[in-house]
Amino acid sequence: MPVVVQALFPVFVLIMLGHVLRRLNFPGGDFWPQAERFTYYILFPAMLVFKLGQARLPASAYADTALLIVAMLLAMTAVLVAVQLFWRWSGPVFSSVYQGAIRFNSYVGLAAGGMLLGDDGLSLTAIAVAIMVPLLNLLCILMFSLVAGQDKVSVVQVLRAIVTNPLIVGSVLGVFWSWFQIGFHPLLAGILAPLSNLALPMGLMTVGAGLQLSALRGASAPFLVSSGLKLLAFPAMVVGLAWALGMSGLLVQVAVLLAALPTATSAYILARQLGGDAPLMAGIISGQTLLAMVTIPLMLSLVW
Repeated sequence: MPVVVQALFPVFVLIMLGHVLRRLNFPGGDFWPQAERFTYYILFPAMLVFKLGQARLPASAYADTALLIVAMLLAMTAVLVAVQLFWRWSGPVFSSVYQGAIRFNSYVGLAAGGMLLGDDGLSLTAIAVAIMVPLLNLLCILMFSLVAGQDKVSVVQVLRAIVTNPLIVGSVLGVFWSWFQIGFHPLLAGILAPLSNLALPMGLMTVGAGLQLSALRGASAPFLVSSGLKLLAFPAMVVGLAWALGMSGLLVQVAVLLAALPTATSAYILARQLGGDAPLMAGIISGQTLLAMVTIPLMLSLVW
């Protein structure tokens, strides 16, 4: 079995386990929504602080990561604008296509980064996530305001949501911890380590629990275009950008992995709140998560 497939196999098994358990209504009640909140606000920030706090990445890694991420997001935005000029979808439909083609599921990314690339890969993935999340939020909000928004978007609210995002807070704190080489007292490490170990499996199962497979009925052209761009074209584009910028190694592997991920589950909430096509968004999220089981190993083979 190829190394990439072997490393990713547990990721997708845990996603499907979460889906099956949710379908069986186990353990019942509103467990899975609460588990997702617990993972988002407690487990993942603890993991990011603990893993990043132990990392010893060179200063150049931060600048190179930021450069490649900005280039890949702007390039994909340009492609999506060109696609819209051809298809001329309604604003709500295009906003969902846009989110589907450019956002990523950070739970799957952090889990896959750790399993494929070890602690250094997880640390670099966390840094990339901390850079991508605010940029993606700004781009998506801007796109909604241009093509789909019913109401004015508050810049203050957007900025507040970004700076209070638990993943960003955890990443920034972890980078601070690493930069000043503070280290972890055994008592603190004894608390953070088990929370860190629980974050990835719980996060992946909540992704599976959130899948809405019924939304895949009658898959449309917007779904196919958004998924094709996200799962195939985006990672291939990143390989080309990295080559043009003279980058190689671990950073390129992380960037291609993030580009190849299925879109974020939170995209559905944004579509519903800001006038997007929420049913289409639900189908894109669920469909991409299933398709990614095949496409991620395929696209990662470009840089492995």
